[in-house]
Amino acid sequence: MQNQSLVTEFILLGLSQNPKVQKIVFVVFFFVYIATVGGNMLIVVTIVCSPALLGSPMYFFLTFLSFLDACFSSVITPKMLADSLYERKTISFEGCMIQIFAEHFLAAVEVIVLTAMAYDRYVAICKPLHYSSIMNWRLCGILVGVAWTGGFLHSIIQILFTLQLPFCGPNIIDHFMCDLYPLLKLACTDTHVFGLLVVANSGSICIIIFSLLLVSYGIILFSLRAHSAEGRWKALSTCGSHIAVVVLFFVPCIFIYARPPSAFSSDKMVAILYTILTPLLNPMIYTFRNKDMKNAMRKMWMKLVVVNDEK
Repeated sequence: MQNQSLVTEFILLGLSQNPKVQKIVFVVFFFVYIATVGGNMLIVVTIVCSPALLGSPMYFFLTFLSFLDACFSSVITPKMLADSLYERKTISFEGCMIQIFAEHFLAAVEVIVLTAMAYDRYVAICKPLHYSSIMNWRLCGILVGVAWTGGFLHSIIQILFTLQLPFCGPNIIDHFMCDLYPLLKLACTDTHVFGLLVVANSGSICIIIFSLLLVSYGIILFSLRAHSAEGRWKALSTCGSHIAVVVLFFVPCIFIYARPPSAFSSDKMVAILYTILTPLLNPMIYTFRNKDMKNAMRKMWMKLVVVNDEK
Protein backbone atom coordinates (compact mmCIF):
# COMPACT_ATOMS: atom_id res chain seq x y z
CA MET A 1 0.00 0.00 0.00
CA GLN A 2 1.50 3.32 -1.04
CA ASN A 3 1.07 6.52 0.93
CA GLN A 4 -1.34 8.88 -0.80
CA SER A 5 -0.35 12.05 1.08
CA LEU A 6 -0.61 15.38 -0.65
CA VAL A 7 1.11 17.16 2.23
CA THR A 8 4.83 17.81 1.68
CA GLU A 9 5.49 19.74 4.90
CA PHE A 10 4.00 20.37 8.32
CA ILE A 11 3.72 23.62 10.27
CA LEU A 12 4.70 23.38 13.94
CA LEU A 13 3.06 25.81 16.36
CA GLY A 14 5.88 25.39 18.87
CA LEU A 15 5.64 26.30 22.54
CA SER A 16 4.30 29.80 21.83
CA GLN A 17 3.34 32.12 19.00
CA ASN A 18 4.42 35.20 20.97
CA PRO A 19 7.75 36.58 19.58
CA LYS A 20 8.91 37.71 23.06
CA VAL A 21 8.16 34.33 24.58
CA GLN A 22 9.93 32.65 21.66
CA LYS A 23 13.10 34.60 22.43
CA ILE A 24 12.93 33.50 26.07
CA VAL A 25 12.37 29.91 24.90
CA PHE A 26 15.47 30.12 22.71
CA VAL A 27 17.72 31.49 25.47
CA VAL A 28 16.51 29.07 28.17
CA PHE A 29 16.57 25.92 26.08
CA PHE A 30 19.83 26.85 24.35
CA PHE A 31 21.61 26.76 27.72
CA VAL A 32 19.65 23.63 28.71
CA TYR A 33 20.81 21.90 25.52
CA ILE A 34 24.45 22.93 26.00
CA ALA A 35 24.34 21.70 29.59
CA THR A 36 22.66 18.44 28.55
CA VAL A 37 25.10 17.53 25.80
CA GLY A 38 28.10 18.85 27.75
CA GLY A 39 27.18 17.02 30.96
CA ASN A 40 26.40 13.72 29.29
CA MET A 41 29.48 13.75 27.05
CA LEU A 42 31.65 14.67 30.05
CA ILE A 43 30.40 11.49 31.72
CA VAL A 44 31.14 9.44 28.58
CA VAL A 45 34.68 10.84 28.27
CA THR A 46 35.39 10.48 32.01
CA ILE A 47 34.36 6.81 32.14
CA VAL A 48 36.05 5.91 28.84
CA CYS A 49 39.28 7.50 30.10
CA SER A 50 39.06 5.71 33.46
CA PRO A 51 39.80 1.97 33.02
CA ALA A 52 38.72 1.23 36.60
CA LEU A 53 35.25 2.63 35.95
CA LEU A 54 34.88 1.28 32.43
CA GLY A 55 35.62 -2.19 33.75
CA SER A 56 32.46 -2.07 35.88
CA PRO A 57 29.17 -3.10 34.21
CA MET A 58 27.32 -0.35 36.11
CA TYR A 59 29.53 2.39 34.65
CA PHE A 60 29.52 0.70 31.25
CA PHE A 61 25.72 1.05 31.16
CA LEU A 62 25.97 4.60 32.53
CA THR A 63 28.23 5.50 29.61
CA PHE A 64 25.70 4.05 27.20
CA LEU A 65 22.83 5.89 28.93
CA SER A 66 24.65 9.23 28.80
CA PHE A 67 25.42 8.77 25.10
CA LEU A 68 21.74 8.00 24.45
CA ASP A 69 20.62 11.07 26.42
CA ALA A 70 22.90 13.34 24.37
CA CYS A 71 21.56 11.84 21.12
CA PHE A 72 17.92 11.89 22.27
CA SER A 73 18.12 15.54 23.22
CA SER A 74 19.78 16.34 19.88
CA VAL A 75 16.86 14.86 17.95
CA ILE A 76 14.41 17.34 19.51
CA THR A 77 16.06 20.47 20.92
CA PRO A 78 18.09 21.88 17.96
CA LYS A 79 14.99 21.92 15.73
CA MET A 80 12.95 23.57 18.48
CA LEU A 81 15.68 26.20 18.99
CA ALA A 82 15.85 26.96 15.27
CA ASP A 83 12.05 27.23 15.06
CA SER A 84 11.94 29.71 17.95
CA LEU A 85 13.88 32.16 15.76
CA TYR A 86 11.27 32.11 13.00
CA GLU A 87 7.64 33.13 12.87
CA ARG A 88 6.74 30.26 10.51
CA LYS A 89 7.99 26.91 11.77
CA THR A 90 7.97 24.13 9.18
CA ILE A 91 9.30 20.61 8.84
CA SER A 92 9.24 18.51 5.69
CA PHE A 93 7.18 15.31 5.57
CA GLU A 94 10.39 13.25 5.37
CA GLY A 95 11.96 15.26 8.22
CA CYS A 96 8.89 14.64 10.36
CA MET A 97 9.05 10.89 9.78
CA ILE A 98 12.80 10.84 10.55
CA GLN A 99 12.25 12.75 13.79
CA ILE A 100 9.49 10.36 14.92
CA PHE A 101 11.64 7.33 14.07
CA ALA A 102 14.73 8.68 15.86
CA GLU A 103 12.77 9.82 18.90
CA HIS A 104 11.06 6.45 19.44
CA PHE A 105 14.16 4.46 18.52
CA LEU A 106 16.38 6.18 21.09
CA ALA A 107 13.64 6.22 23.75
CA ALA A 108 13.04 2.48 23.34
CA VAL A 109 16.78 1.76 23.54
CA GLU A 110 16.95 3.83 26.73
CA VAL A 111 14.02 1.90 28.24
CA ILE A 112 15.88 -1.38 27.72
CA VAL A 113 19.14 0.08 29.06
CA LEU A 114 17.36 1.24 32.23
CA THR A 115 16.00 -2.30 32.61
CA ALA A 116 19.51 -3.72 32.19
CA MET A 117 20.80 -1.31 34.83
CA ALA A 118 18.07 -2.43 37.24
CA TYR A 119 19.10 -6.05 36.68
CA ASP A 120 22.73 -5.13 37.26
CA ARG A 121 21.85 -3.55 40.62
CA TYR A 122 19.69 -6.56 41.55
CA VAL A 123 22.59 -8.95 40.96
CA ALA A 124 25.09 -6.67 42.73
CA ILE A 125 22.96 -6.31 45.87
CA CYS A 126 21.04 -9.61 46.05
CA LYS A 127 23.71 -11.96 44.66
CA PRO A 128 27.04 -10.23 45.37
CA LEU A 129 29.09 -13.44 45.43
CA HIS A 130 27.96 -14.34 41.92
CA TYR A 131 28.08 -10.80 40.49
CA SER A 132 31.28 -11.13 38.45
CA SER A 133 30.22 -14.46 36.95
CA ILE A 134 26.67 -13.32 36.08
CA MET A 135 27.38 -9.76 34.89
CA ASN A 136 30.21 -10.75 32.56
CA TRP A 137 31.09 -8.84 29.40
CA ARG A 138 29.32 -11.37 27.20
CA LEU A 139 26.02 -10.67 28.98
CA CYS A 140 26.63 -6.90 28.87
CA GLY A 141 27.23 -7.11 25.12
CA ILE A 142 24.06 -9.17 24.66
CA LEU A 143 22.01 -6.64 26.66
CA VAL A 144 23.33 -3.75 24.56
CA GLY A 145 22.55 -5.69 21.39
CA VAL A 146 19.03 -6.40 22.66
CA ALA A 147 18.60 -2.69 23.41
CA TRP A 148 19.56 -1.60 19.86
CA THR A 149 17.49 -4.37 18.25
CA GLY A 150 14.44 -3.77 20.47
CA GLY A 151 14.58 -0.01 19.85
CA PHE A 152 14.77 -0.51 16.09
CA LEU A 153 11.87 -2.99 15.99
CA HIS A 154 9.69 -0.77 18.18
CA SER A 155 10.33 2.31 16.06
CA ILE A 156 10.20 0.68 12.63
CA ILE A 157 6.78 -0.84 13.35
CA GLN A 158 5.32 2.56 14.20
CA ILE A 159 6.94 4.43 11.34
CA LEU A 160 5.84 1.85 8.75
CA PHE A 161 2.22 2.21 9.86
CA THR A 162 2.53 6.01 10.00
CA LEU A 163 3.78 6.07 6.41
CA GLN A 164 0.53 4.39 5.32
CA LEU A 165 -1.61 7.23 6.67
CA PRO A 166 -2.90 9.69 4.04
CA PHE A 167 -2.40 13.42 4.76
CA CYS A 168 -4.46 15.38 2.27
CA GLY A 169 -5.21 18.77 3.79
CA PRO A 170 -4.55 20.08 7.31
CA ASN A 171 -0.84 20.29 8.08
CA ILE A 172 -0.65 22.29 11.32
CA ILE A 173 0.80 20.35 14.28
CA ASP A 174 0.10 21.90 17.69
CA HIS A 175 3.43 20.80 19.13
CA PHE A 176 7.14 21.71 19.11
CA MET A 177 8.03 18.37 17.49
CA CYS A 178 6.54 15.67 15.31
CA ASP A 179 4.85 12.99 17.36
CA LEU A 180 2.27 10.27 16.79
CA TYR A 181 -0.92 11.60 18.40
CA PRO A 182 -0.69 15.16 17.00
CA LEU A 183 -0.03 13.60 13.59
CA LEU A 184 -3.03 11.27 13.85
CA LYS A 185 -5.33 14.30 14.14
CA LEU A 186 -4.25 15.39 10.64
CA ALA A 187 -4.75 12.05 8.85
CA CYS A 188 -7.58 11.92 6.30
CA THR A 189 -8.84 8.54 7.48
CA ASP A 190 -10.12 6.72 10.54
CA THR A 191 -7.12 6.36 12.84
CA HIS A 192 -8.84 4.46 15.66
CA VAL A 193 -7.02 1.19 14.95
CA PHE A 194 -3.66 2.93 14.57
CA GLY A 195 -4.24 4.75 17.85
CA LEU A 196 -4.78 1.41 19.58
CA LEU A 197 -1.54 0.19 17.99
CA VAL A 198 0.31 3.14 19.53
CA VAL A 199 -1.16 2.30 22.94
CA ALA A 200 -0.14 -1.36 22.51
CA ASN A 201 3.32 -0.65 21.12
CA SER A 202 4.28 2.28 23.33
CA GLY A 203 1.88 2.70 26.23
CA SER A 204 1.52 -0.91 27.35
CA ILE A 205 5.27 -1.52 27.01
CA CYS A 206 5.99 1.52 29.21
CA ILE A 207 3.48 0.35 31.85
CA ILE A 208 4.77 -3.25 31.88
CA ILE A 209 8.45 -2.33 32.07
CA PHE A 210 7.82 0.44 34.62
CA SER A 211 5.91 -2.03 36.81
CA LEU A 212 8.67 -4.63 36.49
CA LEU A 213 11.31 -2.05 37.40
CA LEU A 214 9.37 -0.94 40.49
CA VAL A 215 8.95 -4.58 41.57
CA SER A 216 12.65 -5.29 41.03
CA TYR A 217 13.70 -2.26 43.07
CA GLY A 218 11.17 -3.28 45.71
CA ILE A 219 12.85 -6.70 45.94
CA ILE A 220 16.25 -5.02 46.15
CA LEU A 221 15.16 -2.68 48.96
CA PHE A 222 13.51 -5.58 50.83
CA SER A 223 16.73 -7.61 50.64
CA LEU A 224 18.73 -4.76 52.20
CA ARG A 225 17.52 -5.75 55.66
CA ALA A 226 20.31 -8.35 55.78
CA HIS A 227 23.03 -5.79 54.99
CA SER A 228 25.05 -3.64 57.36
CA ALA A 229 24.05 -0.02 57.98
CA GLU A 230 26.85 1.22 55.72
CA GLY A 231 25.92 -1.28 52.99
CA ARG A 232 22.24 -0.32 53.24
CA TRP A 233 23.04 3.37 52.91
CA LYS A 234 25.29 2.85 49.88
CA ALA A 235 22.75 0.60 48.16
CA LEU A 236 19.87 2.97 48.98
CA SER A 237 21.82 5.88 47.53
CA THR A 238 22.46 4.02 44.26
CA CYS A 239 18.94 2.60 43.97
CA GLY A 240 17.39 5.94 44.90
CA SER A 241 19.17 7.56 41.96
CA HIS A 242 18.05 4.81 39.60
CA ILE A 243 14.42 5.00 40.78
CA ALA A 244 14.39 8.79 40.35
CA VAL A 245 15.55 8.48 36.72
CA VAL A 246 13.05 5.70 36.02
CA VAL A 247 10.16 7.75 37.40
CA LEU A 248 11.21 10.91 35.53
CA PHE A 249 11.34 9.03 32.24
CA PHE A 250 8.45 6.57 32.48
CA VAL A 251 5.68 8.61 34.14
CA PRO A 252 5.53 11.28 31.36
CA CYS A 253 5.76 8.56 28.68
CA ILE A 254 2.89 6.63 30.26
CA PHE A 255 0.81 9.83 30.43
CA ILE A 256 1.42 10.50 26.73
CA TYR A 257 1.08 7.03 25.21
CA ALA A 258 -0.90 4.80 27.61
CA ARG A 259 -4.29 6.43 27.07
CA PRO A 260 -7.02 6.51 24.40
CA PRO A 261 -5.73 8.21 21.21
CA SER A 262 -6.07 11.95 21.75
CA ALA A 263 -3.97 15.09 21.98
CA PHE A 264 -4.20 17.22 25.14
CA SER A 265 -3.10 20.82 25.56
CA SER A 266 -0.79 19.72 28.38
CA ASP A 267 1.08 17.27 26.12
CA LYS A 268 3.70 19.85 25.15
CA MET A 269 4.62 20.55 28.77
CA VAL A 270 4.76 16.84 29.60
CA ALA A 271 6.85 16.15 26.48
CA ILE A 272 9.41 18.73 27.66
CA LEU A 273 9.91 16.61 30.80
CA TYR A 274 11.03 13.42 29.08
CA THR A 275 12.56 14.84 25.89
CA ILE A 276 14.53 17.80 27.24
CA LEU A 277 14.65 17.95 31.05
CA THR A 278 15.21 14.25 31.86
CA PRO A 279 18.39 14.03 29.69
CA LEU A 280 19.59 17.15 31.53
CA LEU A 281 18.86 15.78 35.00
CA ASN A 282 20.19 12.25 34.44
CA PRO A 283 23.89 13.22 34.76
CA MET A 284 23.21 15.10 38.00
CA ILE A 285 21.07 12.32 39.48
CA TYR A 286 23.24 9.40 38.39
CA THR A 287 26.84 10.47 38.43
CA PHE A 288 27.72 14.00 39.51
CA ARG A 289 26.83 13.02 43.10
CA ASN A 290 28.80 9.78 42.79
CA LYS A 291 32.12 9.73 44.65
CA ASP A 292 33.88 7.49 42.11
CA MET A 293 32.77 9.71 39.22
CA LYS A 294 33.89 12.89 40.98
CA ASN A 295 37.29 11.34 41.74
CA ALA A 296 37.65 10.21 38.10
CA MET A 297 36.75 13.72 36.86
CA ARG A 298 39.27 15.24 39.25
CA LYS A 299 42.04 12.91 38.00
CA MET A 300 41.15 13.62 34.38
CA TRP A 301 41.26 17.38 35.06
CA MET A 302 44.66 17.02 36.77
CA LYS A 303 46.01 15.15 33.73
CA LEU A 304 44.78 17.91 31.41
CA VAL A 305 46.41 20.56 33.60
CA VAL A 306 49.72 18.64 33.61
CA VAL A 307 49.63 18.22 29.80
CA ASN A 308 48.93 21.91 29.31
CA ASP A 309 51.73 22.90 31.70
CA GLU A 310 54.19 20.69 29.79
CA LYS A 311 53.31 22.48 26.56
